[in-house]
Amino acid sequence: MGGEINEEFELNEVEDNLHGSVGSRLALFSKEYGLTKGSALRLSKDCYGSFVIHPNGRLYRCWVNIIFLWSIYSAFLTPLEFGFFRGLSGHLVELESIQIIFLVDIILQFFIAYRDAHTYKMVQDRKSIALRYAKRDFCLDLLGCFPWDAIYKATGRRELIRCLLWTRLYRARKIKQFFKKMEKDIRINYLFTRIVKLITVELYCTHTAACIFYYLATTIPPAKEGYTWIGSLTLGDYKYINFREIDFWRRYITSLYFAIVTMATVGYGEIHAVNAREMIFIMIYVSFDMILGAYLIGNMTALIVKGSKTERFRDRMTDLIKYMNRNKLHKDIRNQIKSHLMLQYESSYTRARILEDIPIAVKAKISQSLYLEMVQRVPLFEGCSEEFLTQMVMKLNEEFFLPGEVILEQGSAVDQIYVVSHGTLEEVVSGENGLEAAISELVPYDIFGEVAVLCNIPQPYTVKVCELCRLLRLEKQSFTGILQVYFKDSQQILSNLLKEKKTDLRKRRLESDIKYLITKQETELALGVNSAAYHGDLHHLKGLIKAGADPNKTDYDGRTALQMAASRGYEDIVRFLIQWRADVNCIDKFGNSPLFEAVRAGHDKVAKLLVQNGAILNLEDAGTYLCKIVADSKIDILRRMLENGVDPNSKNYDHRTPLHVAAAEGLHLLASVLLEFGANVLSQDRWGNTPLEEGQRCGSKPLIKILKQASQRSILMPKKYINVSLEYK
Repeated sequence: MGGEINEEFELNEVEDNLHGSVGSRLALFSKEYGLTKGSALRLSKDCYGSFVIHPNGRLYRCWVNIIFLWSIYSAFLTPLEFGFFRGLSGHLVELESIQIIFLVDIILQFFIAYRDAHTYKMVQDRKSIALRYAKRDFCLDLLGCFPWDAIYKATGRRELIRCLLWTRLYRARKIKQFFKKMEKDIRINYLFTRIVKLITVELYCTHTAACIFYYLATTIPPAKEGYTWIGSLTLGDYKYINFREIDFWRRYITSLYFAIVTMATVGYGEIHAVNAREMIFIMIYVSFDMILGAYLIGNMTALIVKGSKTERFRDRMTDLIKYMNRNKLHKDIRNQIKSHLMLQYESSYTRARILEDIPIAVKAKISQSLYLEMVQRVPLFEGCSEEFLTQMVMKLNEEFFLPGEVILEQGSAVDQIYVVSHGTLEEVVSGENGLEAAISELVPYDIFGEVAVLCNIPQPYTVKVCELCRLLRLEKQSFTGILQVYFKDSQQILSNLLKEKKTDLRKRRLESDIKYLITKQETELALGVNSAAYHGDLHHLKGLIKAGADPNKTDYDGRTALQMAASRGYEDIVRFLIQWRADVNCIDKFGNSPLFEAVRAGHDKVAKLLVQNGAILNLEDAGTYLCKIVADSKIDILRRMLENGVDPNSKNYDHRTPLHVAAAEGLHLLASVLLEFGANVLSQDRWGNTPLEEGQRCGSKPLIKILKQASQRSILMPKKYINVSLEYK
């Protein structure tokens, strides 16, 4: 266990660049996990095709440490060389004059592979590597290697040339990177690291100021050197009149003392500015010291409060490592857990975290600018409306994954779909013998997890990361919720999915699932439209129709939304459906039409509206239906049927008319209505009986009277009532 603790996690700092922080963060991931255990410089021509150094090779990492140590020396010696160049010790000059190590590092930079900030792939092209370094750090690195002392003397000791010596401070960036790396290394006490860093910053500032104070004194003509802060200085019985002849370390300590007491503003007045140049520099220096003091106090306060993100990450990582050590977790699992925690630490750079408090309208615009163009190029969303895509991109979240990670497991339940933004993944299927076979490669603009989400089936394939990648994740609940609103786009997506699977022979077995889903969705859509029409929800119905729902789609009984609305008497919904070209003469499985539903339910206004738009009853067996109405004594329904064109002389299977039934039952009121619309009292049934004969057998005097009068009229004026039904129709 002790060996495991010594190898515990160390988090390096992410170096942001002007092109964005995504590439640098992913480069950090590859450096920390699995990519740092290669052999030496990794110069294999099979991998790189030419002499290229891998940035995580062991020998190169050793070289980086050497450059770091020399950078420390250069950063502290450069101010000394600038200020004390006329009295610097000979051995220090000799050490600083050895710039060959930095020249070698410049040459190596032209051969070091790097990870592209946009594609996240390791760039191995020599030309690209050289151009990248030449545009970024080459000029300042090269200027820092120039022998400025020799150039200064060769150009007549011009002070402007000597100021170029400060270009060597560009190497101090390596010291900054070192401290940031130490802060995130949980093997080193965080408080100790921060205090050392703050002390180093304070000492370096005063060290640089001390060198500049001495430089201001030495650049005045010798005759006026008594009018400088050190030339006029007297400490006790010791005078600095001929300060150039004093020991180097005494001059340096005196300058450092002046810088420190000036910064702290606690001097006793024995050292002070004498000439205008020194006064101007001290004013600038004191102003800078106020900023430096605020920086130091703020950092010390943060150490006491313990509220920094880095410290919270360290505490969490320490607890996690203790847990893993106590449970003796396998190394692979440990690395996966560390990787996940690392991603959480870096997730503050993602859109979701940064824009947490931004208004939704602004978030929507940002999402459109970031993801809309990318989503439009996804084959699954081809042909979808811009409104649908706009709603979808608002729900997207970024996630980053390392090589070798498994995103989705075969056979697992999937709650999200992923769009590949950058990087490469592969789909793998596991056979019965446990062997894995790669099915396809996923590249930018591909999507996965969509089959399992849309078809509600287990994930058919395992998806693994091949290269560092950025994915756009969309939750299943959000995706299905948007599809329920945009039905037309939902059908388009299913069509695209079916088309895609048909072109891939290895995925043809999913075709039946997709076809079933399409059929199911169409059925559910028809039920939704019919339900809205049945309940009178015009607003919801308009949304469904405008989103692409077919108003003529039928349910399991063959009923349309128009039939539902007509049966319920919703005039506004009937009018809306007619405007959207709903079939006014559709017939369900029971032979009923919309007009029939309206007439039967007594909705006269709806029936009139349907008739105005060409609706007819379309009764297949009008005689049987009218006979049943008469037998049930439903006089209102009978009258409405006759008013809408039903033939009162329609016959049933026994050739009996509704008047036969009314006469047999003694229903003189219904008989009157039938006679009013032209019922024939002399019509014969299968057995040769007429309604008049049925009435005489019934014995109802009012009925017999009505039937006899009708019989006499039909004998006297037979032609007048031949087409009486057509008159009422």
